[in-house]
Amino acid sequence: MLDIMAIQDRLPHRYPFLMVDRVLELEPGKRAVALKNVTINEPHFTGHYPGRPIMPGVLIIEALAQVGGLAVLVADDDSSTKVPLLAGVDKARFRRPVVPGDQLRLEVDILQVRRNTGKCRGTAFVGEDKVTEVELMFVIVSPDE
Repeated sequence: MLDIMAIQDRLPHRYPFLMVDRVLELEPGKRAVALKNVTINEPHFTGHYPGRPIMPGVLIIEALAQVGGLAVLVADDDSSTKVPLLAGVDKARFRRPVVPGDQLRLEVDILQVRRNTGKCRGTAFVGEDKVTEVELMFVIVSPDE
């Protein structure tokens, strides 16, 4: 399990773009499960949408990508000096809106990791309801690239 401090040690993201609050499971190169608490205090709710706040789908995908990046980095031998960059999004589906007060459970299964690339399947749940599913591709680079 990783808390927010350990997540910040591994990912370069910071407020307001760090979308992972806690990692519950991490099987290097195989799987990761994390949580994102959705609160009304997040800046995107000001305009998306006034009077009916809904978390933008692209931010749900970003949260899944961050969890995927953590899982891919763990699989990399020299992960402390690498940064995962999102390189592709395929088969994205949104099943229901995510609203303030929801807790996203972000599940990512690694499909493939090769030298500097990775591919994973991500699924986001609120409770038992599947809200989003997507396939993601990563490129793993050094911070100075």
